[in-house]
Amino acid sequence: MSRYWSPQVHQLSPYIPGEQPRIPNLIKLNTNESPYGPSPRVMEAIQAANNETLRLYPDPQATALKAALAQYAGLSAEEVFVGNGSDEVLALAFQAFFQGRTEPLLFPEITYSFYPVYCQLYQVAYKMLPLRTDFTLPLTDYQQPNGGIIFPNPNAPTGIAVSLAEISRLLEHNQDSVVIVDEAYVDFGTESAASLIQRFPNLLVTQTFSKSWALAGLRVGFALGHPDLIEALNRVKDSFNSYPLDRLALVGAQAALEDLPYYQALNQKIIASREQLSQDLTALGFEVLPSKANFVFARHPHHSAADLADQLRQNAILVRHFKHPKIDQFLRITLGNEEQNQKLIKTLAHLVTTDR
Repeated sequence: MSRYWSPQVHQLSPYIPGEQPRIPNLIKLNTNESPYGPSPRVMEAIQAANNETLRLYPDPQATALKAALAQYAGLSAEEVFVGNGSDEVLALAFQAFFQGRTEPLLFPEITYSFYPVYCQLYQVAYKMLPLRTDFTLPLTDYQQPNGGIIFPNPNAPTGIAVSLAEISRLLEHNQDSVVIVDEAYVDFGTESAASLIQRFPNLLVTQTFSKSWALAGLRVGFALGHPDLIEALNRVKDSFNSYPLDRLALVGAQAALEDLPYYQALNQKIIASREQLSQDLTALGFEVLPSKANFVFARHPHHSAADLADQLRQNAILVRHFKHPKIDQFLRITLGNEEQNQKLIKTLAHLVTTDR
């Protein structure tokens, strides 16, 4: 605490990112990064751009990347926005669409924990709605007065997805405020809501290159929506930072989009790993929620999740444990490569069969 802080800073409860420790031979399954490297084309593009032009500012409009994203999504460039990771895109969206509203922003009680942080930071009134007892998201509950709606699909940290039909029905009943569908994990088995953009001018879809594109280190995110929504995001961005993406990030993300077969194969491999890991955890007695993400959410009826996370850490395996009382018996486990997943299961098998 400092007397130099503003009153708002005193009141903030910042987002706590996943741990990035330096532990020898660590199996890192806590931050939903890809277990595999990016396309070789990405590495070649970044190496080619690593030259004297770095003395120059990058393209503030990200013209080439937006064109590639538009082609990928089947939209126009005017319906695409890019930013420094989807977290920045979301932050700008909170300012552009939710700040100053009388009615509260609606989002799930158990979801991406950055949402309430942004609400604190930008002084956005909000209301959290509970999940069902099976941890599914009841979108019909969101058909109430609001200053906006946001939810991930699939949800995090549960990994459970809602159907495109459910999203469409929500949009039909909510046409007076912006609805953001946060699709950080959409490429692991969920249909994107981007196909609904032409029908609903209040829909904004956000995605990231950090998960399915194996580029968490480049920090590239994007939004898809009606040109009016994109213009609002650009107005906020250019009032804050006109150059959110550097030259290497721009060319790297564009090169990834130019190698779709590589990433489609990669994501199918991760999906197969998810199904195998879910089966292996179930065989050990875990309850595993039906994930459509690159992680699983699981609990064991006879072992504390906090204790298991600590014991795994002692074995140089890092998973994510949340202290929220409704999910504090779950572990969120990012999919690793085959060897990492096998080591995890072998270690858990030892832990859950002792002291019973």
